[in-house]
Amino acid sequence: MYLPAHFKGNWAEHAVPLMRADPFASLISCDDAGFPFVSHLPLHLLDAAPGQEAVLLGHVARGNPHWRYLQARPQALVTFLGAHAYLSPQVYPDLVRVPTWNYLAVHCSVTATLIDEAEAKDALLKKLIGEHEPAYAAQWRGLDPAYQHKMMGAIVGFSLAVTRFECKLKINQHRPEAHEATVALYETGTSEQRTLAEWMKRLKAKSA
Repeated sequence: MYLPAHFKGNWAEHAVPLMRADPFASLISCDDAGFPFVSHLPLHLLDAAPGQEAVLLGHVARGNPHWRYLQARPQALVTFLGAHAYLSPQVYPDLVRVPTWNYLAVHCSVTATLIDEAEAKDALLKKLIGEHEPAYAAQWRGLDPAYQHKMMGAIVGFSLAVTRFECKLKINQHRPEAHEATVALYETGTSEQRTLAEWMKRLKAKSA
């Protein structure tokens, strides 16, 4: 993506918290005709030790051809879109300005490996349950084994090894004259605007 230096974020401090806060991603690769194919799905970021490759876990319905495309062409792109909001030119001290749109995003180049063995898929599902609804784990364990087998047979899991990433924090940090007014505007707005205000304050505190 287009990534000016003043909007560039790093992995541990910016990309990881963004991916965990907004885990619903777009998985993009090519179909058999070479046209981009997109699946929208939640992905679980595994903790990676220093020096190790980061890994994302997820799954698609068996009826979704995307897993076959990943099997044939393992290289893919994953995008995460965090908070985003319109920014009015009213935040500037002068009138010769134009509106913009602020947003947070992470792009990961990945290499896919399919997970289709029952025990491995069960472990994958338990990680997703642990992230999104830990209380459901007991209910999952208590389901009839035949039903569990049927449900797991209806999906294909995968791990996505992150080979490269880009993190973009476009929150007008290159316009310091509008910082205070933007934060004040966003702090009284929607949940996404409030999230952007927190990120703006966080970046300012880090650079102080």
